[in-house]
Amino acid sequence: MALACSASTVSQITAVSTSSFVRSARSLKASPVVSFGVSNGSRVMAMATKKVSARPSAGGKKSWLPAVKGGGDLVDPQWLDGSLPGDYGFDPLGLGRDPAALKWYREAEIIHGRWAMAAVLGIFVGQAWSGVPWFEAGADPAAIAPFSFGSLLGTQLLLMGWVETKRWIDFLNPGTQSVEWATPWSRTAENFANTTGLQGYPGGKFFDPLALAGSVNSGKYTPDFSKLERLQLAEIKHARLAMVAMLIFYFEAGQGLTPLGVLGL
Repeated sequence: MALACSASTVSQITAVSTSSFVRSARSLKASPVVSFGVSNGSRVMAMATKKVSARPSAGGKKSWLPAVKGGGDLVDPQWLDGSLPGDYGFDPLGLGRDPAALKWYREAEIIHGRWAMAAVLGIFVGQAWSGVPWFEAGADPAAIAPFSFGSLLGTQLLLMGWVETKRWIDFLNPGTQSVEWATPWSRTAENFANTTGLQGYPGGKFFDPLALAGSVNSGKYTPDFSKLERLQLAEIKHARLAMVAMLIFYFEAGQGLTPLGVLGL
């Protein structure tokens, strides 16, 4: 009986050591993304949680045509695994087949969407405040006073050129721009560091001053990935809606119409 118990114990230990849970833990520990240092325990747990939650759910990927079964790559493209926020498998042109291209397209979608959201708000508020249609605001002398067009153009090129260059360099080499010489108005580069480890979502006290996707304890920002995931999904949905709205605004402007005018306001 003792021999039987011993054999049973050995088999149980072997089964546990070869289980998928242990293999997942070993692979997570070996991942270069996650550091298991003692000094950054909170970030270790957050990054580990994010890495696991970013994987497709066991229930399968979400589809932009849930009622259609089959359809091949048109309905369920192989290169989209559902891990990106707002990924519903919509890529009819196959633009995301190349992982490097997919990363860039997602970056471009986020940036264009954020600009579109700001533009839609600015169009409504600007016309409601001044009465000038958004597509005529640049030609209105009162719109740019007291600055000349040349000074505004130069400032735009210098400031936006500097910011966009930094963003482009950081996209190619993540983390290289969080240095003190590149942020002259801050005494520490830590405020501009990517606290989440995710491209396009730096977080931190500067990029998340209200701590909507994290918390600030003793002056140190700690990301909360459960909050961040919800905000990522909400942002990409609003961004896509705003880009569609801007496309409609352009068509309206071609007919001399404004959004407020179309709504009868």
